[in-house]
Amino acid sequence: MLDSTLQFPDPNDAEKDGLVAVGGDLSPQRLILGYASGLFPWYDQPPILWFSPNPRAAFAPNELHVPKRLERWLRGNHYQLSLDRDFKTVVTRCATVPRPGQDGTWINSEMIDAYNRLHELGFAHSCEAWFENQLVGGIYGVSLGGVFFAESMFFLEPNASSASLVGLTRQLARWNFSILDCQIQNPHLKRFGVDEWPRSLYLTRLRRALKQPTKRGTWRFESA
Repeated sequence: MLDSTLQFPDPNDAEKDGLVAVGGDLSPQRLILGYASGLFPWYDQPPILWFSPNPRAAFAPNELHVPKRLERWLRGNHYQLSLDRDFKTVVTRCATVPRPGQDGTWINSEMIDAYNRLHELGFAHSCEAWFENQLVGGIYGVSLGGVFFAESMFFLEPNASSASLVGLTRQLARWNFSILDCQIQNPHLKRFGVDEWPRSLYLTRLRRALKQPTKRGTWRFESA
């Protein structure tokens, strides 16, 4: 059980399900240390649970694969994409919009507040998809060094979350990010080229990527 001391156990000592630690808090300092240590919080009710799954769903942004059918659809510019235009609503929608095949969400009010604080400090970011000036999809996560730790995404219109993921990933590649961490693999992520890395490989690449400077502040799309 974690106490007030700002530290985590070695993720290599995780249980089979990836659980590394229990307790602590969601302060910006602990969240940043957790991500930098290869952990993320994932729980329904207190206490807070910290995980480091093995394998880890991750890939390099410049290795993004967009299925041909989706690529053709995206060329139609159905949605307007933005970065950090409405982070708070993206997080709230990720917590409240029903997900196919899921009964609920792990994003409780405590987590919403915690990631909003990280956003205010310039460490958490969102990509939004808009249709007729209405927010219809988005993704949010945490940025440290050359890593973007994706937390969750939502959609209200077809392909809105996919458009957000593609737009964000391509911008991360232009900024020379090394890792887009998706935590747990699923069929939707796999179609974009998200791989499964053994924990040892993930932690090695994480340490290397964290040597890059962190791109803090409000993000905007930029050309190469």
